[in-house]
Amino acid sequence: MDKKNALRAGTLAAGTTLMMLLMSSPALALTRDDGDDPGTGLSVIETLGLFVFAPIVLFLVIAGLTMVLDRSQEKHRVTTRNVRTKADAKA
Repeated sequence: MDKKNALRAGTLAAGTTLMMLLMSSPALALTRDDGDDPGTGLSVIETLGLFVFAPIVLFLVIAGLTMVLDRSQEKHRVTTRNVRTKADAKA
């Protein structure tokens, strides 16, 4: 019974993917819409800066602000220093 369900799910996923690919055909992008003014493209440096370096810098700024502005108390932090174990373990 599991094999039949897996086959059915795989067929459904493949069919859905195929229909989505057919419906969003790239050939539709060749015709321009009225008032379409795409402008100039981005250079390689601009593309890398916008889609690679900017997210990394934004992540680092948010992580840094989180670490600097952390006001939690020392006793509430989970570290290996405040783990207490019993000295006498009974088997």
